Amino acid sequence: MDSRGTRVLAITGIILSGALAYAFYFDYKRRNDAEFRKNLRWCLTMVSTLSLICRPGKEKKRVNKTIAQSRESLSSARTDGQPSTVEEALEMVRKEEEPPASPEEKEKYFMTQIAMGEQLGARGPDYHLAAATCFYRSLKVYPTPMELIVIYEQTVPPPIFTLIVQMMNADVSPRFPSSFSGLSDDEEETSSTSGGPPSEASSQEWDKVKQKVEGYYKVFPPKSTKTSIEVHGGRKVLVVTEDVAAAFLHVTTQEQPVVTALDADLQESGKYCAHCLRYIQPGTSVQLPKDANPIDSTFCSKACLTANRSQSHNLLFTSEFPLPPSIAQPPDADARAARHKAQEKYIAFIKKEKRAAPVLLGRFIARQIAVETNKMTGLAKPPGDFTDAEDSTYLLADHIERLRYLELKPSEEEREVLVNVLQTALPGLEQFVKEGYATLLGKVTYNTFGVCFDDGRDDKPASVARPEEVEKTRTPCGTSRQVGSAFYTLSSYLAHSCAPSARPSFSSGTAELCLVANRDLKKGDELTIAYVDVKKREDETTVECRRRRRIELVRGWRFACPCQRCAEEGKELSGEEKVVEASLERDGSKVDAVVSRFEGEAENNNIE
Repeated sequence: MDSRGTRVLAITGIILSGALAYAFYFDYKRRNDAEFRKNLRWCLTMVSTLSLICRPGKEKKRVNKTIAQSRESLSSARTDGQPSTVEEALEMVRKEEEPPASPEEKEKYFMTQIAMGEQLGARGPDYHLAAATCFYRSLKVYPTPMELIVIYEQTVPPPIFTLIVQMMNADVSPRFPSSFSGLSDDEEETSSTSGGPPSEASSQEWDKVKQKVEGYYKVFPPKSTKTSIEVHGGRKVLVVTEDVAAAFLHVTTQEQPVVTALDADLQESGKYCAHCLRYIQPGTSVQLPKDANPIDSTFCSKACLTANRSQSHNLLFTSEFPLPPSIAQPPDADARAARHKAQEKYIAFIKKEKRAAPVLLGRFIARQIAVETNKMTGLAKPPGDFTDAEDSTYLLADHIERLRYLELKPSEEEREVLVNVLQTALPGLEQFVKEGYATLLGKVTYNTFGVCFDDGRDDKPASVARPEEVEKTRTPCGTSRQVGSAFYTLSSYLAHSCAPSARPSFSSGTAELCLVANRDLKKGDELTIAYVDVKKREDETTVECRRRRRIELVRGWRFACPCQRCAEEGKELSGEEKVVEASLERDGSKVDAVVSRFEGEAENNNIE
């Protein structure tokens, strides 16, 4: 593949996984790989003009000419007249003419400022403030400043990035939150940023940035679900926003999953739909061509087949290029062969492991790429899809990055097989998965539901893994009775209780999840479900039932259940058993540090 094609794919990878980079990298150390940083800087100058790069002819020449001219204009630049403080730099920017209004002029202005900042920054510390001022100017014309700030944090030298942050804080202080600074505690304490009244334009721009970061829970979940997310006991939980009667299907727009995965034995049987998990009546199945179906998927309808292909199957399991021709040209024969080889190893791994998590994780990443590609090509999100925010600017990664997760240590083989599939499909995308793989896997593992129809099945093969290593999903039927696994954006906020206020129902015969109230609920009551089978069995005492479910919860989600039922039944424990219980970990799940930082003002928005 030529260098142009490689660069286009790298750019596309950054754009399509921008929120993944935000979730996994914004709070991490800055990259030290010089070549990687160089590539990202190049992408930075082009990120707002992807469509121009992908088109041949005069438009591409004009873009290249603009960059060349801006760099040439710096050949005789001097330090004379440069601002010496952040305040002077801001005052200089305020006195300048308003940024251009037309898209063409904005594009030229943006690329010129980025190129000038790059060149000045390379000249040494004496030019760092001047470079930061150029990068700061570019924010004024960039359509989504938050995304640009994320890229700055990854690509701009740390001293210059610190100055950019100081300029942002000084320009909009006190309205701009210190939690957004992106600096460590030490950096914040040593930075000097006097306040001063913000300009009207700056205030309006950064109000939008604040809303993007802090306003998520104002638009999610949608009001139509009649639920909201609040903080109870330091954790985000789902509550009802109106009274609900027992046995009422509460979530009025039943929730569709983001991704699903059949249990391994059913995937091979061909009896269930590999997309919606419906049981397929004999003689009614729909299948992919043999050469495009290496995992033997079967579907209940053409609609499910088409959706599955476009959402994840094509990227993970076929040679079909995941981007349309309007964005980039397909790879050459050698690249396709390398991709096929990577897919074979991924398929062999998931068939060997027979676990849902590696499949769900691959499909989630592929799904995000499909969603963002559709946006770039003007295709609307289909009706009846997963529960999304009312504000369409949020990405799938904005949903998952706010969820709790378990710290896991996946094997190098597990990480490598998926990373290689992504790398050969869209070079550049793998960079945003390598370091964040364990965290993303921990989120999928912690929040996945088991899909059970009626009381579940009784023919699932027994696992040969150790009990503590057996996959667990949220299902009151018990993981051993499910047909498959599914990941949801809204239902992930449902907490566990051994005396739950609601139960998941899959009454449609698919992975569509409905919540059924177990008792009458009042406005503001928390919605809880049972992650495990909490029913007392005939051969169990109360203490034995309590012990069984708590062991399952510790193995699957690493917490000691604090519910009222457990507390009451715990009174029957012996003194020795109480000592053992006291030593258990209260809660081993975590929230991304970056999310905790940005959403730290719980008093203002009622979200931790």
